[in-house]
Amino acid sequence: MAVPTVVTIQPQYGMAVPATSRNMWQTGMMDCCSDCGVFWCGLFCFPCLACQLAEDMNECCLCGTSVAMRTLYRTRYNIPGSICADYCVSMWCLMCSVCQMKRDINRRKELGIF
Repeated sequence: MAVPTVVTIQPQYGMAVPATSRNMWQTGMMDCCSDCGVFWCGLFCFPCLACQLAEDMNECCLCGTSVAMRTLYRTRYNIPGSICADYCVSMWCLMCSVCQMKRDINRRKELGIF
């Protein structure tokens, strides 16, 4: 008499994450509502959000809104783009840029890839 094999897959910390999601932004520039806490923090206390971002990346609090910070983050995770695009995003939509990076950090922490 054969015993049926039961396979149970449970989520584990540090599970493999598809390479495609590692090398892309976890959220889009205008996905403000995907994390309302980050959005409201950016809207009402932007310097606080910038300092949180810099702290997450072990940088000076004054660097949280810089083009260099966005470029550093993008290159660290091999996210496609250019310094020119980073400059344009930071120049014309700074709050969206900082919010996107903070949301990305939060998502990567949840996935265990930050």
